[in-house]
Amino acid sequence: MRVYLDTVGCRLNQAEIEVMARQFRADGHVMAASAASADLAVINTCAVTNDAASESRRRIRHMARAGVEEIVVTGCWATLQPQAAAALPGVTRVVANDRKEDLAGSTFARRSAPPSEFELEPLARQPLPGLHHRTRAFIKIQDGCNNHCTFCVTTIARGEARSRTQLEVLADIRFALAGGAREIVLTGVHLGSWGLDLGSNLRRLVAAVLLETDVPRLRLSSLEPWDLDAEFFALWEDPRLMPHLHLPLQSGCAATLKRMRRQTTPASFRALVSAARRVMPEAAITTDIIAGFPGETQAEFAESLNFVREMGFAGGHVFTYSQRPGTGAARMRGQIRPELRKERNHVLHQTLEASAESYRKRFVGRRLSVLWESTSELGDSGWQMQGLSGNYLRVSAPAPSPRWNEIDEVELIESGPAGMQGVLCPEPAEARGFGSEG
Repeated sequence: MRVYLDTVGCRLNQAEIEVMARQFRADGHVMAASAASADLAVINTCAVTNDAASESRRRIRHMARAGVEEIVVTGCWATLQPQAAAALPGVTRVVANDRKEDLAGSTFARRSAPPSEFELEPLARQPLPGLHHRTRAFIKIQDGCNNHCTFCVTTIARGEARSRTQLEVLADIRFALAGGAREIVLTGVHLGSWGLDLGSNLRRLVAAVLLETDVPRLRLSSLEPWDLDAEFFALWEDPRLMPHLHLPLQSGCAATLKRMRRQTTPASFRALVSAARRVMPEAAITTDIIAGFPGETQAEFAESLNFVREMGFAGGHVFTYSQRPGTGAARMRGQIRPELRKERNHVLHQTLEASAESYRKRFVGRRLSVLWESTSELGDSGWQMQGLSGNYLRVSAPAPSPRWNEIDEVELIESGPAGMQGVLCPEPAEARGFGSEG
C-alpha cells in the first residue's frame, strides 16, 4: 500500500512522522510523495494556536479532495477534538497521542514474523519523499511537559513529561546517520526535562551523542530558559554542536510572564543570554513571543517590546495570542481585542526582523559552512542551492553541480529579508558553521 504522511506544527511532529515512515516501510508499505498518489494518508495535527488547528483541518480536507481512500488523523488537535476530527470527510480513524507510537502496527496487521535487523536497517535509512525529503533528521528524545504555562494546550494534549532512554536515542541517531543525515536535531515538547525521570539530564545526553556517535552537526531545538545554567554552554566547546539557541521568551514584561506562569523573569533571561554569549559571542539566539496575552496593558507591551530590542535576537517567531479551550489564560479577564493583538504582532514582528537583519549583516564578507537542503532548477549561473549555516542563517548560492546534503564553505556576499546570498569557496568546509574572515 502507498502511504502519504503529512504534519502540521512543531519539529516533534516531524520527528514522529519520520518514525512512522520507518514503521510503515518495515511492514512492507511504500511512502508516497503526494496525497493524490496514496491509498492511505496519515496527518499529525497541531493545536498550539487557532491557526494551527485550522491548518490541520485544511490539510485533512485536501487529502479527501485528492481522493485518498483512508485518512488516519493523529496529533494534538485530533487528541483534543477527536469527534470533530472523525467527522471530517475521508477520516476513517482517529489515533490519540498516547497511542500514536504504534500507529503503523495498529493500522495494519503486522507480518507473521517481525523483520530482522538486516531487513529493517535499509528501510530505516530512506528519507521521506516529496516535501519531507530532508537532510536534517529530527530525533524525538522526550514527550509531554510538566510545566503549566497558562497559554499552552500542548500539556493537555501530550500529558506529563517522559523521556526516551539514552540507548533508544543513540540508536535512532545511528540509523539516521547511516541513512545519510548530515545534521541531527534533538527535539521534544520540553527538551530540557530529558532524563529527569531517568536519573540523568540533557547535558549528559548531549555529551553522550557527541562522544558515542560521529554526527557531523548536532543541533538542539527549543529550550526553556529555566532548564539551563552557565555550565551547560560548555558543551559548545565541541564544534559539532551548532551555535544556535532557541530560547522562548514569550514576553519581556515581568508581570505578563507571571500571569503566563513562566518560570523566568526578564532579569534571569538577560543573565542567561549573557552567559551564552560569553561562550559563543556570535551564536544565533532566537526566540518566541506572544502578542496580546490577556491583561497586557499598553505599558506592559512597551516593556516587552523594549526588552526584545535589548536582547538583539537573531530572529524568532511572533504568535498572536489564541484562546485555547482548557487553558488558564482562556478564562482570564482582560482578553485583548483581536485587532489590537494583530497590531502588536505586527510591531513585534518588525522589531524581530530588524534585529535579525542586523545579525545577518555581521556575516557579510565572512565564510560559513552550509548544509544544502534543496536544489532549484539549473540556471545561467548553475544550480541554485539553498541551505542552513551552523548558526541557522538561510543561505542561497549557485553551484556547478547539485550539492543536496553536502556541506560547503560559502562566502556570504549579501543579506536580505529572505536570508543570505553567497558563493562557494574552494576550501573544505568547517564543521561548526563559523568559517574564516573574508
